[in-house]
Amino acid sequence: MTKTSPLSKLYLALVFAFLYAPMIVMMVFSFNGSESTYIFEGFSLQWYEKLFQDKVTMDALKNTIVLAVSSAAIATVLGTLAAVGINSMRNKHIKSSVMTVTNIPMMNPEIVTGISMMLLFVFAGVMFNKRDVLGFWTILIAHVTFQLPYVILSVLPKLKQTDNRIYEAAQDLGCPPIQAFFKVVFPAILPGIISGAIMAFTLSLDDFIISYFTNGPDFQTLPIHIFSMTKKRVKPDMYALSTLIFVAMFVLLILMNVAQSRSDKKQRRKQKEES
Repeated sequence: MTKTSPLSKLYLALVFAFLYAPMIVMMVFSFNGSESTYIFEGFSLQWYEKLFQDKVTMDALKNTIVLAVSSAAIATVLGTLAAVGINSMRNKHIKSSVMTVTNIPMMNPEIVTGISMMLLFVFAGVMFNKRDVLGFWTILIAHVTFQLPYVILSVLPKLKQTDNRIYEAAQDLGCPPIQAFFKVVFPAILPGIISGAIMAFTLSLDDFIISYFTNGPDFQTLPIHIFSMTKKRVKPDMYALSTLIFVAMFVLLILMNVAQSRSDKKQRRKQKEES
């Protein structure tokens, strides 16, 4: 068993400090008694109270959550179906071409994706003689588009680990193809589906550039709202909001890891029982 050197421990500590120190400072100053961003003048919950009283910010948060949940749900369904289709392809050249096309939204710079989708939506609006085409539906389509590759790449490895003979055996025993899929394949790839859904949700929650180019005046997400506030002085109520989002995502990550570890333990038990 190799021992970790003090230098490597120090390096690891510095990396974690660099990553998490800004978040800790932000969380501390969200409880500050004054508007100062560098002098802590006593503990107070006033910024959390003002946050929940700010109707514009709460509407932007609601829009962001609705968009993230809707786009993640659609992208998860479409991405899972696409992953099943890609996995069942026999021609290696076609499969490789499809995977290359699938990876384009991931490799493409966000600003290019945002501008190109905005031009596409505006062009479609001109064709159908519709003004003010940008809004919730356009930003929803844009988010689903860049989320799909992440869902596909989360589900595909689980599909490759699944023994296709079990699916064929279920059909031989009288299960229709769809029922056999949900009885045999779906439980095996469920961890990948959940990982893809959470990834899609967090990507939508965090996105600014693509949302900025594809949203309309009647629908504003939280990142766009915060960006508009940077032209003025940002108050600590935004620290409070960021703290709540960070804690929520941290809890979600813990629950996901716990569920993943339980799924791995069940899989190991099954393998031991079968052996």
